[in-house]
Amino acid sequence: MTVVVITDEEVFVPSTISKFTTDVEFSIHTAMVITQASNLSKLPLDSSSLDIVVGVSKNRDFPAIPLISELFRVAKPDGKVLICLTELGADLPSERILSSLQGKILKAGFSQPETVQQPLDVYAGVQSLSIKAKKPSWKLGSSYPLKASRGLPVVQFSDDFDQIDEDSLLTEEDRKKPQLPPVGDCEVGITRKACKNCVCGRAEAEQKVDKLGSTMELLQSGSGCGSCGLGDAFRCSTCPYKGQAPFKPGEKVVLSLTADI
Repeated sequence: MTVVVITDEEVFVPSTISKFTTDVEFSIHTAMVITQASNLSKLPLDSSSLDIVVGVSKNRDFPAIPLISELFRVAKPDGKVLICLTELGADLPSERILSSLQGKILKAGFSQPETVQQPLDVYAGVQSLSIKAKKPSWKLGSSYPLKASRGLPVVQFSDDFDQIDEDSLLTEEDRKKPQLPPVGDCEVGITRKACKNCVCGRAEAEQKVDKLGSTMELLQSGSGCGSCGLGDAFRCSTCPYKGQAPFKPGEKVVLSLTADI
């Protein structure tokens, strides 16, 4: 069984974790020890090579997230991790410390965390906390065959099954018939003429068309006042040629209708 103990202290004393390892079967005297581990960016160990990884510190924030990721990397599938926080001040919030440590353990990928709070050392005024967890048995990239389904499940209803009447789901608003637009609407009917209270602009368009019709009649019948061809200065206020260039009697006049329609 391969075991490593990491600590951020300069010196590691095995007896400091003896009370935490009663349910973990290994000999602390045969374990590898790495001191000042918090200063390392990567542990000098192979991936998935250790059965048990133990972390020991007097710092409430130990281990940092990068170091926990390293612990997960070096542990074997089904391997165990044990974090021991020793000689913490008795006034520190133990539940909050354990909750934070448990969150970091789970985020790193470990499962089944179990927290332990040792009895308070009243004389020394310190407390000790620990948490152990397990690395899942699968490896990165593992695959497992999935059993194919044998068809859709069969749903059977008994005679006692209460069915809901579909009509009961309708509200009074749903039962009302939709109101069709009035026949006098501009957009309703075959002819599509402007209604009496037209606000969509169809009435104005029809007036322009009627005006153009009367203009063509005057072109064919000639000017009524005899001054239409002389220009706007000589035309009356209701002249249909307002805005057009002067023309000679009998000359074909082309009106520009693009800007008005």
